[in-house]
Amino acid sequence: MEEPRPPTWGRGPPRPGLPFPRRCCAGKRAREHVTELADNLSDTLKKLKITAVDRTEDSLEGCLDCLLQALAQNNMETSEKIQGSGILQLFASLLIPQSSCTAKVANIIAEVAKNEFMRIPCVDAGLISPLVQLLNSKDQEVLLQTGRALGNICYDSHEGRSAVDQAGGAQIVIDHLRSLCSITDPANEKLLTVFCGMLMNYSNENDSLQAQLINMGVIPTLVKLLGIHCQNAALTEMCLVAFGNLAELESSKEQFASTNIAEELVKLFKKQIEHDKREMIFEVLAPLAENDAIKLQLVEAGLVECLLEIVQQKVDSDKEDDIAELKTASDLMVLLLLGDESMQKLFEGGKGNVFQRVLSWIPSNNHQLQLAGALAIANFARNDGNCIHMVDNGIVEKLMDLLDRHVEDGNVTVQHAALSALRNLAIPVVNKAKMLSAGVTEAVLKFLKSEMPPVQFKLLGTLRMLIDAQEAAEQLGKNVKLVERLVEWCEAKDHAGVMGESNRLLSALIRHSKSKDVIKTIVQSGGVKHLVTMATSEHVIMQNEALVALALIAALELGTAEKDLESAKLVQILHRLLEDERSAPEIKYNSMVLICALMGSESLHKEVQDLAFLDVVSKLRSHENKSVAQQASLTEQRLTVDS
Repeated sequence: MEEPRPPTWGRGPPRPGLPFPRRCCAGKRAREHVTELADNLSDTLKKLKITAVDRTEDSLEGCLDCLLQALAQNNMETSEKIQGSGILQLFASLLIPQSSCTAKVANIIAEVAKNEFMRIPCVDAGLISPLVQLLNSKDQEVLLQTGRALGNICYDSHEGRSAVDQAGGAQIVIDHLRSLCSITDPANEKLLTVFCGMLMNYSNENDSLQAQLINMGVIPTLVKLLGIHCQNAALTEMCLVAFGNLAELESSKEQFASTNIAEELVKLFKKQIEHDKREMIFEVLAPLAENDAIKLQLVEAGLVECLLEIVQQKVDSDKEDDIAELKTASDLMVLLLLGDESMQKLFEGGKGNVFQRVLSWIPSNNHQLQLAGALAIANFARNDGNCIHMVDNGIVEKLMDLLDRHVEDGNVTVQHAALSALRNLAIPVVNKAKMLSAGVTEAVLKFLKSEMPPVQFKLLGTLRMLIDAQEAAEQLGKNVKLVERLVEWCEAKDHAGVMGESNRLLSALIRHSKSKDVIKTIVQSGGVKHLVTMATSEHVIMQNEALVALALIAALELGTAEKDLESAKLVQILHRLLEDERSAPEIKYNSMVLICALMGSESLHKEVQDLAFLDVVSKLRSHENKSVAQQASLTEQRLTVDS
């Protein structure tokens, strides 16, 4: 059954450079060099070229401190001078594990790589391979600055990511995250944050690199990190951004479902007071909640209670943030109901607290809650038991009241949602008569003038579900305004759904009413040609419905419809359907029934004779389907007698 799906949230914008300050541990001698060289960057760069070759540690450290000072004062200008000096190529030789200056060199690279124009030069200077090698260091400061450097080079840079990928940097970082995961001291948490950020910049909006990280098993590691370090705001935020990126990939959902991500996110959500922090968690929850297994886990972890509480808190607020949060919470609530198990768990036989709270949204004055309430009912109405219970307990009247409030200049999304709910509720046979007597058709027909295709589509579907009964079909089929609108919508080529549903409803009115008056109304409104076209549909069910309706027209009102059937080239279409080996058995069967019915018209009879139907029909006498073979024999006899 087609179900309305609420909007989902896309991934957030990429985060610029990692938010970690450079660290400088210069001693007294280094500070003296900073003072001497701060005003003369060019001299520092020249001196650095010499000291880089001589490897004089004290002089080298002083030059590096001066560069860091200059970068802190004016990063972009200093970076441009570093690029122009050709010093980047020298840095590759300075990135050696045993040097005391290594961390500062990596720090400088991290700072210059905050500038977009410096990332490719860093790659071209051959810095990636030695930086990745430094990820094997035991020195925490070296690891920290190396992670920053690689993360900033990767940010929004295909060349940077590709180089890190080729050097195997991602796997080493993931291994570090696993081994350091349980250590909770501040320095380690800072390092973990940098490594998470590096992986985020490495894979952001790149499906193949995200898939690579997923295959390396990053998801269970990040979930474990979130659980252990939930008190650390920076690390928690980095984990959430990483989750938001990875959760967009369908291949990630299975891994997420095998962890306790639902429990951790709900636990974290309950602690948040700030809107921005809750919004970050929402951005992770929405893509995850598209997976049915995770939907159920989130329900069991208590997310629904959190969402209901937010709705209650924000419903009367006119603040922009509160309105946005109300929408997000109620939309997510509807998304959770798209899963069969999660939906049934929340329905609780129609007596559950969640179901009752959602019901209370429908008469609300808040359009967002009206929408979410109607969509929720549409999703609860996905099996006969739920539908029967809801109709017996007055939900139809609530939905009709809601529709009444949106007839004139109403909210289109609310109209669409309420009609979706009524359509689903009308599917069980026992509900149809109850809904008809409640006045649903009258309520729905008020929207005939709607020019919005989504509303038109659901209106048509609701009516089609309701008219199984002959009396209802006859009453609607004689409604000239309805039939004329259906004929108009049968030509809505820009909206295939509306066009298809209009055709199906026209056919249903004839098939269920079997009424001459209904057929006359449809013929006079120009509906016959659309039913003939419907017989050529790519969908067998629609072809069959059209052929049965046309057979009834031919049997009951052939004289009235004769000219329309002729001008629509029905006989030629039937000939093609019988000749076509791909035609389903029921299509062949009903085409032959229709041919026999058309023989009562002189002009159509002549067309049948001219097209040599006997040859086609006689071949079908040996058809593997017994019903088709028998009908072929009968049709052949009829054609022979009348020839």
